[in-house]
Amino acid sequence: MKMFSSLASFQAAAAQDADSKVIEKIEKAGGSVRQIAQNDDRREVDFHLQGAAITDEHLAAAATLKRVVHLHLGGTSVTDAGLTNLKALGDLTQLHLENTKITDKGLAQVKLLKNLTYLNLYNTGVTDAGIASLTGLTNLKNLYIWQTKITPAGVDKLKKALPKLDIVTGWELEKKAPETKEPEKKEPEKKP
Repeated sequence: MKMFSSLASFQAAAAQDADSKVIEKIEKAGGSVRQIAQNDDRREVDFHLQGAAITDEHLAAAATLKRVVHLHLGGTSVTDAGLTNLKALGDLTQLHLENTKITDKGLAQVKLLKNLTYLNLYNTGVTDAGIASLTGLTNLKNLYIWQTKITPAGVDKLKKALPKLDIVTGWELEKKAPETKEPEKKEPEKKP
């Protein structure tokens, strides 16, 4: 029994060392890895401030970490092909893909993330066909699709499949005309 305990300790130490190397690589690229709370060892990996310098290679490294629940890839150069790395992140609950070149092809990988509750697709190339693949994500609560190629018909179809899903389209903001303020009328100055 003592031998098994030593083996388990050795394996835990090896896993910790591997995670430390991955975290170092992520931080060297300008990303960050944080615990989501002091009493919760689940992790958030954030690359959104690094922009185009972050590629599929960085996502592949992040996917080797355990207990990642939040992943911020907004504004990065991650591609549809890079999203194949998401399958290793089965605990993921939040995924930010806003301002990326992700398309329907990439969403084929996202549909595998059954714990996902939040997905941001703002300003991506996703269409109605792409969001149709999300119907199996029954835990999804928030979806952001402003400035995508998704139509009202696509939204209606997804809402029928996932009636509790809050879909933020942003369309109401596009239709709203800017408020114009009438110039104030000045009364002519009276000279004494």
